[in-house]
Amino acid sequence: MKITYYGHNTLVLEIATIRVLIDPFISGNPLTKDTLKIDDFKVDYILLTHAHQDHTLDAEAIAKNNNATIVSNYEIAMYYQEKGITVHPMNHGGNWKFDFGNVKYVNAIHTSSFPDGSNGGQPGGFVIQTIDHKNIYIAGDTALTMDMKLIPLTTRLDIAVLPIGDNFTMGIDDAVIASDFLECDTILGVHYDTFGYIEIDHQEAKEKFKNKNLTLLPIGHSIEL
Repeated sequence: MKITYYGHNTLVLEIATIRVLIDPFISGNPLTKDTLKIDDFKVDYILLTHAHQDHTLDAEAIAKNNNATIVSNYEIAMYYQEKGITVHPMNHGGNWKFDFGNVKYVNAIHTSSFPDGSNGGQPGGFVIQTIDHKNIYIAGDTALTMDMKLIPLTTRLDIAVLPIGDNFTMGIDDAVIASDFLECDTILGVHYDTFGYIEIDHQEAKEKFKNKNLTLLPIGHSIEL
């Protein structure tokens, strides 16, 4: 599995020949709006953790460009289905076997509404057991929660994607605790530096994760598992 970071919480997972996009926020992200074009994204699925604009802004356009399936909670899925997009609705605790692997929608502590005021349901994260035998947890926007301790009871994670920008989500200190709860020492940090509220000190973050493996990818760069 190859993971490419496109700023904020936007990732593309390449699983065999299938491309899965996470939380597309590109055209409105001040760090990517002048360098990345949404028309260049070729994907098969779009997974949305919640409805906030900084996670869904480009979902409709990219889905329509690619005839991609949007996977999210029921309320978000229905919102996009009304726009003529193929969707797969899920809810907390549910699993579904897709052609790229098994996806479980898990709890997150945050809020969720669309910019137009539409109901975004409850936020969540995704635990993905891929067909190439790699397991990834995408936390989405969340506070530290004891529910994270449930994940390693059923899934041995190869990597956890955790927000670290603080203010709107957990910060570095809580992310370190989250990695303990998850029993996963390989962490990809997201949801930082996009704007002033969530700018972080990269060196300090790495020092706090000194006994673990924290990766902070430059935009457009990748890691492979």
